[in-house]
Amino acid sequence: MEHPLFILPTMIKKTPSWLRPAIEYGPLGVFFVAYYKFDLIFATGAFMVATLIALAASYIAERRVPIVLVVTAVVVMVFGGLTLFFDDERFIKMKPTIVQALFAVVLLGGLLIDKPLLKPLLSAAWQLTDQGWRSLTFRFGLFFAVMAVINEIVWRTQTTEFWVNYKIFGALALTFAFTAMQARLIMRYQVDHVDEKTDNI
Repeated sequence: MEHPLFILPTMIKKTPSWLRPAIEYGPLGVFFVAYYKFDLIFATGAFMVATLIALAASYIAERRVPIVLVVTAVVVMVFGGLTLFFDDERFIKMKPTIVQALFAVVLLGGLLIDKPLLKPLLSAAWQLTDQGWRSLTFRFGLFFAVMAVINEIVWRTQTTEFWVNYKIFGALALTFAFTAMQARLIMRYQVDHVDEKTDNI
C-alpha cells in the first residue's frame, strides 16, 4: 500500500504484530519481486491481487477496513485495471500521483472548513491539542502534494526501473523521514505536555 502513517495506528492492539507490516508492505513487496522476475504489466496484476488479499486480511483481523486502505485499494484496482486492459504502463505509474494528490486535497480541504482530518485517523496513536492537529494536517497536506509532483516528475523523466525503485524505496524513505521530522511538533502539542506546562505556570 502507500501510507503506513495512516494505516498502522488504526489497527487494533490485538492484531498480531507481524500482520501489520504484512498488510502494509506485502503488496509492495509482491510488486517489486514480480517486476524483477517478469515485467511491469505482470507486476501490476500481482499488485492488484496482493492488495485484495491485504484488504481481506485487515477485515479478518479487526472486522473492518480502514478508509484509507479502501481508497488506496480502489485507486489500485482502477489504474491497475486500465494498465492491464490497455497494456499501458502509464496508468499504474500515475496511480501514486492520484493517491497522493487525493490525500492532499482532502487534508487541505478539510482545514478550510476547520476539520483537521488527521485527528480521527491518528488519534489512537497521538493525543494532540486542536492546534497541533491543524498544524500536523497542514504539513502532511503539503507533503502529499509535493509527493504527487515528485512522482509525476520521476515517471515522466526516468526509466521504468528507476521509477519502480523510487516507488518501493524512495517514496517510503521520504515518508518515514518526513514523519520523523514531525516529532518536535507532536511533542510540543501533546495534550499531556501542554497540561504540564500549564500546571507549572
